[in-house]
Amino acid sequence: MPLDTLIAHHARYRPDKLALIHGESRLTYAEFQRAINHVANALLANGIGKGDKVATVLPNSLELITLYWAITRIGAVIVPMSPLLQPSGLLGLLQDCDARMVFLTAPAATGMAHRAKELRAIREHDIIVVDGSVPGPSRTYDELLAGHPATDPPRADLDDDDLFNIVYSSGTTGTPKGIMHSHGVRTGYATHFAAAFRMTPESVELHAGSIVFNGAFVTLMPCFYLGATYVLEKSFAADAFIATIERERATHVMLVPSQIVAILESPTCSYERLQSLEMVLSLGAPLHQIHKDRLTQLLPGRFYELYGLTEGFVTVLDREDYPRKPRSVGCPLPLSEMRIVDDAGNEVPTGTVGEITGRGPLLMPGYYKRPDLTRQSVRDGWLHSGDLGYVDEAGFLYLVDRKKDMIISGGVNVYPRDIEEVAVQHPDVVEAAVFGVTDDKWGESPVAAVVLREGADLAETALREWINTRVAAKYQRVARVLILKGFPRNVAGKVLKNQLAELFNGDR
Repeated sequence: MPLDTLIAHHARYRPDKLALIHGESRLTYAEFQRAINHVANALLANGIGKGDKVATVLPNSLELITLYWAITRIGAVIVPMSPLLQPSGLLGLLQDCDARMVFLTAPAATGMAHRAKELRAIREHDIIVVDGSVPGPSRTYDELLAGHPATDPPRADLDDDDLFNIVYSSGTTGTPKGIMHSHGVRTGYATHFAAAFRMTPESVELHAGSIVFNGAFVTLMPCFYLGATYVLEKSFAADAFIATIERERATHVMLVPSQIVAILESPTCSYERLQSLEMVLSLGAPLHQIHKDRLTQLLPGRFYELYGLTEGFVTVLDREDYPRKPRSVGCPLPLSEMRIVDDAGNEVPTGTVGEITGRGPLLMPGYYKRPDLTRQSVRDGWLHSGDLGYVDEAGFLYLVDRKKDMIISGGVNVYPRDIEEVAVQHPDVVEAAVFGVTDDKWGESPVAAVVLREGADLAETALREWINTRVAAKYQRVARVLILKGFPRNVAGKVLKNQLAELFNGDR
């Protein structure tokens, strides 16, 4: 079923249930529903309706999550964008998605004010500034809402195939693509992940990553589907996150690997403070085995890992499967299928590395206005991931690496993840990222970038020697080690290895 009346359902049948916690705000489902209706009626009065694209360029906030459900309520299409976008990049995405209205922070609005007239679909008074006012063609959020009721708006005539959102890819390998999700796909997120993560109406989901990242919907949708409680932090800080888990008795958290590492390294981290957790889900990038081991020693029986693509195929390593398959990223969800194929599209034998492909109910309808790119990614109903992996005899998936990250050194395939798993075993190394650089002799050579523990005093040459004496093969030896204070990341928390390579080339 379409999701336009989901919050209204809980507001009717469990009005006093706590729906949302954000900072000092604590809203029941009845209160959250009134806030949603207020925004939905304002949107309708300003000519926004079914199928219209509404862009948000906001950090985690009460306004952003209310907008998500208000846009859904009237059958319009959510287009979440990162507030870290530069004005030129933002303008390009707003043009591409045909946005009719955009909600911005004051700095973002100021940055693009002089270019607002270039936007095709957005009228000048439909640029809405959420956190203040700025000179130029815009209105404030309060001005938009003024005078509109909090009563139920008329229902949109929706079905499962209607568009729910457009999420832009991170654009780390080229121009971002608008990935479409229908109401049916997002309903699949709600029901499939609620079951996979053993969530109930009494669950308390805590989230501190940016909710413009598609991974946020992995727990956001099942939480609101069940009528559970969603705790939204403004941003992630390990000590504050641990304190919120303890204070709110959070049961489910979803984190990217760098956040898990930060929690494990925090002096405030303890079993006593985290014991309410029933799930710690890692996604967005591979979590190195040494960190999985530390986490499961601290919190036995809570670890889940999700491998997946925004385009719509995932595997989940269940907490019950982790002890026997600790290096796996799990298996497909029920009603989904997976194949490992060679370059010709033929399925390869068990244990053989190939490209991961999949299909199932979470598959995107396609890329917005790009049927050509859709045909490249989805062939005969199978999504081609661009990732390399293999399955064992039980059908569990083992992730090897991204095709684009693979290094070919002296004609041999070198997988960065294999080297990263070695590097993070050094007692002074917190994180590692390996990438390829041009080499006159070998074609490409691996280079390791690392982040050290606070206070560690480790020379590049010593760490390079340590890594090179422990890798499995000579061709995995790193040519250099870069010691950095942190890694460049996109909004999803993924390390931008192309920027690391640029940094290395500039350092040579």
